[in-house]
Amino acid sequence: MGLNAQTTVPTFTTGQVLTATQMNDSARTGVPVFADTTARDAGFGGAGEKTLAEGQLCYLESTNVVQYYDGAAWATLGPSASAVVQVKSTAKTDTFTTTSTTFVDVTGLTVAITPTSASNKVLVIAQIAHGLANTTGFGEFKLNGGNTSTYVGNTAGSRVRAVFGGYWNTNNENAILSSSIVYLDSPATTSATTYAVQARIGTSGAARVNVSLTDSDNADVVRGASSITAIEVTP
Repeated sequence: MGLNAQTTVPTFTTGQVLTATQMNDSARTGVPVFADTTARDAGFGGAGEKTLAEGQLCYLESTNVVQYYDGAAWATLGPSASAVVQVKSTAKTDTFTTTSTTFVDVTGLTVAITPTSASNKVLVIAQIAHGLANTTGFGEFKLNGGNTSTYVGNTAGSRVRAVFGGYWNTNNENAILSSSIVYLDSPATTSATTYAVQARIGTSGAARVNVSLTDSDNADVVRGASSITAIEVTP
């Protein structure tokens, strides 16, 4: 924590003798400075602490933003221009296979982010390396978490098929493709939010991530890597 960082916002009582440290902390800054949102939330409402009320300001060292309390939640006051607040990312290099006909999380392809303001948005970018399904089946991928459930096709089957386009070797069954899903979410929360890539099969076969259709140790097998990134941005 920096010089101005606080862990509490004290309330002084009549007749209380203030220490030099308390006077210096009060004089350094008119706005409480906290290391992060956890320290901010713990700094109000406890024994001997100020009650959180509408109009309270604070500064967060973790994201370099000024926030105000509107009576119900914290909102970001600055930077005034649209900006990236924080970036969280997860890379997946091992393989995953499912034969489920309902969507399941792709193990290891999730990312958690805690927005600093309920008014901020989260840009979610998923890059998925996946095997080409066989001739009788296909794999489908989608995002889960926040309000991403609304980001699906409106066709009768509501299918979310991966966009095929990638690279493969001389054996077409051992193709591996790269697909992406990009969505600007409005989670409207300051609670931790987890985004995940989910997969299922359509009618048969298997959905494979980071590995081609035939997963065996031979020269034709192709393997890849995938990732999911969440970027908090101001409106």
